[in-house]
Amino acid sequence: MKRITILVADDEKEIADLIGLHLTKEGYHVIKASDGQEALKAVQTNSVDLAILDIMMPRADGYEVTRQIREQSPMPIIFLSAKTSDFDKIAGLVKGADDYMTKPFNPMELIARVNAQLRRSMLLNQLSSDAKPVLEAGGLAIFPDQRTVTLYGEPVELTPKEFDILYLLASYPKKVFSAENIFQQVWGEDYYEGGNTVMVHIRKLRKKLEEDERKQKLIKTVWGVGYTFNG
Repeated sequence: MKRITILVADDEKEIADLIGLHLTKEGYHVIKASDGQEALKAVQTNSVDLAILDIMMPRADGYEVTRQIREQSPMPIIFLSAKTSDFDKIAGLVKGADDYMTKPFNPMELIARVNAQLRRSMLLNQLSSDAKPVLEAGGLAIFPDQRTVTLYGEPVELTPKEFDILYLLASYPKKVFSAENIFQQVWGEDYYEGGNTVMVHIRKLRKKLEEDERKQKLIKTVWGVGYTFNG
């Protein structure tokens, strides 16, 4: 399993060492930098998962380091600063930090915030990796995660079953689905007399997709067999 790497950038060696000690006890791999340029080099040459940055550093302050990091990475960034006003905290978050702690600080609180930011980052990465791709064809765009559809950029209002039918067909272009296949996969029930139900939904779906005006139909009927997506 990959060990999590945390960058600690602070020109006060005692503070950097203190933070590094506590992070190491938590099992994290720690990289230290004493100025902004060292911090940027560390990010460029290592796989950093989270950065703790002092704002007032020589050779590029925390704001500049954050700006450059944000050009290439969404990693969590925590500012650790002697600036204590609400304005400074807001400015830090606006500049791109995910959290802001003031000096002097409680090391255990910092560790708790590090853990929280890493959990959030891992969750977002998991959701991103699980995201289903948008399906597009002939001006039609299907967004499975949002369960929405647009036609030439305009939203198309579909019922849940209409969406499920469209998404099923579009996920396997050129594959022919019988009414029985569609009914079983969309309704999750045995077929019986579901043929008319599927036909009615297909008809409504075609109308909403303005199929009557298309020369190249998106949903084609394969007579005696079923339906296919012609994307």
